Amino acid sequence: MSWWLRFADHIATKAQKGHQRANLIHRCFTSKDRNLFDKAFITYVRPILEYNSRVWSPTSKNEIRRIKAVQRRFTKRITGMSNLSYYSRLKELHLESLELKRLCTDLLTVYKILFGLLNTSTDVFFTPRAHTHLGLRGHPYTLDKQRCTNSVRRSFFVIALSLCGTTCQATYTTDFSSFQRFRKSLSNDYLTQLCKVNLMTTAV
Repeated sequence: MSWWLRFADHIATKAQKGHQRANLIHRCFTSKDRNLFDKAFITYVRPILEYNSRVWSPTSKNEIRRIKAVQRRFTKRITGMSNLSYYSRLKELHLESLELKRLCTDLLTVYKILFGLLNTSTDVFFTPRAHTHLGLRGHPYTLDKQRCTNSVRRSFFVIALSLCGTTCQATYTTDFSSFQRFRKSLSNDYLTQLCKVNLMTTAV
């Protein structure tokens, strides 16, 4: 990480540690039980790839693919999975895309800031958009980003607020009445369309 909040080195380090931990799981477990490998990956590898992602979340396709490669290679080595596409492997193992999980995390953090669930000043990061600017599917929580300096241009607030301004407005069924209902009402099918690296078109 640098003063300008570029996280290329940090992301590379996370990917390297993730690969090392994933390789260790394959070496240590002799079982062919898919559920065992699934749980081991969620327990020992994903925390490395997800911790505090709202700060360092990758913005370029190359960085997104670098993080994704850890899960992609791990799942490909599981018995009976090598001939399946990455998307099919995720479905078989009931795993989510890492990019999709980061998008959800960003949106949930925006919700916490907006509704005072985090100890931070809301107006530092965004302001509610005037209701007169809303379309028929709009809601009173559509947000405008504050002007950002170069030092924070790649931070969570630039990425997530841009997402929140489009996603929450488009998914008109989103429920803002509570944090739990908001989380449950987020549409993974819609968020997948916003992923920069589309699962359906990526290599196995």
